[in-house]
Amino acid sequence: MMIRRSLLIFVLFFATAQVCLAANVPMNISATVLSKSICRFVTKTATLDFGNLDPTSPSDVVVNATLTLRCQGSANPATYLITDDDGLYETGVDGNRMQHATIPGNFLPYAVTYTPATATIPKNINQSLTITGTLLGADYATAISGVYNDTVTLTIAP
Repeated sequence: MMIRRSLLIFVLFFATAQVCLAANVPMNISATVLSKSICRFVTKTATLDFGNLDPTSPSDVVVNATLTLRCQGSANPATYLITDDDGLYETGVDGNRMQHATIPGNFLPYAVTYTPATATIPKNINQSLTITGTLLGADYATAISGVYNDTVTLTIAP
């Protein structure tokens, strides 16, 4: 009887030990130290409207919009960098294109630039960012009529 109890206790101990081992999992720990510059857009939206385009008399169209940004924090001066995601219908890096609003699969390519894309500025001073959109006449000369649109997201770092 004593041997059975000892064997039962021994088996229970090792069965419990196996269950405890199965409960261990690794945990990833990370942290991100933010930049001292803390740059943000003051203006939250901008629109590049190419207007009404006449395909019978196509010419290049250039439009502009302005955003305002400001860098705060302890770094003075602060350096920022602007990047973008090339829009919802991109074909690759800098491959911006608008999609027809009612006929999916029809696109109109365009280009977007912004100036200055990077700069070093005093903290707490507003900085203007000029966004320029260019649509080539050759690109809309044979386009299907209708409304085309896209959404581009700009990111400021740091």
